[in-house]
Amino acid sequence: MNVDVIKKQISIHLDGGKAFMPIQNLITEIPYDKLGIRPHNLPYSIYELFYHIVFAQKDILDYSNSKDYSAANWPKDYWPEKQKPDDEEEWADLKAQFFQDKESLKTFFTSEENALDDVVLNSTEHTIIRQVMLVIEHNAYHTGQLLLLCRLLEIHDN
Repeated sequence: MNVDVIKKQISIHLDGGKAFMPIQNLITEIPYDKLGIRPHNLPYSIYELFYHIVFAQKDILDYSNSKDYSAANWPKDYWPEKQKPDDEEEWADLKAQFFQDKESLKTFFTSEENALDDVVLNSTEHTIIRQVMLVIEHNAYHTGQLLLLCRLLEIHDN
């Protein structure tokens, strides 16, 4: 199979929606006043979970291609210290960062300079395809959790 076809298929899955709801469809329907609620004694709110998704995606991207990468502290750095954003601008910025980083990841792995089996910059064994699949799996897993939170908060009903 042609490597460009494979990269295109992986890009489609990074966007989501083939086996799960695309995250962009979900986060656009969430009212700001619901972002900090932790329903049914769950340990996280929509904001906390989405922050985690954004942070992990950025960390994987930086690990893969940044000369200035510094490992974050797990789990402390991967979760916010607060349940909700301070204001709607902070929420908008977080959403924008998610999509910007996702596009940067696509640009990185679809570049003709990069083969999917190339080892990433800050590793001696992790390949580009491994890192991209890690983001896809992580985002899919947590998108399902976001959907459940939205259902519990009566934001989404299908």
